[in-house]
Amino acid sequence: MSTKTIESKVTTKKTDVKKITILAMFAALGYICLFVFRFKVSFLTLEFKDVFITMAGFVFGPVAALGVALAESLLEMVTLSDTGFWGALMNFAGSATFAVTAAVIYKYNKSFKGAVIGLTAAVFSMTAVMLLMNLLITPIYAHTDVKTVIGMIIPLLLPFNLIKSVLNAAIAFILYKPISQALKSIHLLPKKDDDFKVGKKSVIGLVIASCIIIISIAVVLMVFKGNFEIIRS
Repeated sequence: MSTKTIESKVTTKKTDVKKITILAMFAALGYICLFVFRFKVSFLTLEFKDVFITMAGFVFGPVAALGVALAESLLEMVTLSDTGFWGALMNFAGSATFAVTAAVIYKYNKSFKGAVIGLTAAVFSMTAVMLLMNLLITPIYAHTDVKTVIGMIIPLLLPFNLIKSVLNAAIAFILYKPISQALKSIHLLPKKDDDFKVGKKSVIGLVIASCIIIISIAVVLMVFKGNFEIIRS
C-alpha cells in the first residue's frame, strides 16, 4: 500500500470523525431545545429542534438532515413524547420536510439568496405536509374523525404550523452563520469560498429575521391566548 493511499485513508477517517461529531452536536442541541424551549398549544407542541436539523443539512446536505431528523424523532419518542409511534411519525415528517427542503435548495445555491429561498420553501412545504399528516394521522391517535380535524384547520392547525415553521426558519437564518463560523474557527469545518458572506444584504436579512421572530411570537400570544402553556420537562 502506497504512502499516498495511507494518507488518503487517514484523512478520510478524520473527516468522517469530524462529520459524526458535528452531526451529534446538532442532534444534541436540537434535543436540548425540547427541554428549554417547548410550548403546548392545544394538543400541538411548539419547539425549535428543526433549527439545528436544518443546520446539519446546510453543512452536510439533505441526507444528513434526513438522518438527524430521524434520530431526533426516535429519541423524542422514547424519552419525552406521549403520542408514541404516531407522534414520532408526524415529528419526523415535519422536521424532514422542513430541513431537507431547505438543504436541497441551499446545496445548489450556497448564497444569501439560496438560504432565503430554501428556508422560505421549507416554511410552505412543512406547513402543507403537516396539514396533510394531521388529516391522515390525528384521527387515529386522537380517536376522532376527519371532519373534526378539518374543522380545526383554520382556527388551529394552519396558523400553528405556519407560525412554527416561520419561527424555525428565522432562527435558523440568524444562527447558521455564527455557528458555522465558530466550527470553522476550531477546524471542524473547512473554509469555503462559496459560503455566503456577512455583508449588507445579510445584515438586513438578520434584522428582518429578528423582526419576524418578534412578530411571530406576538401572533402566537394573540391567536392562542388562553390555550398556550410552557411544558416543564
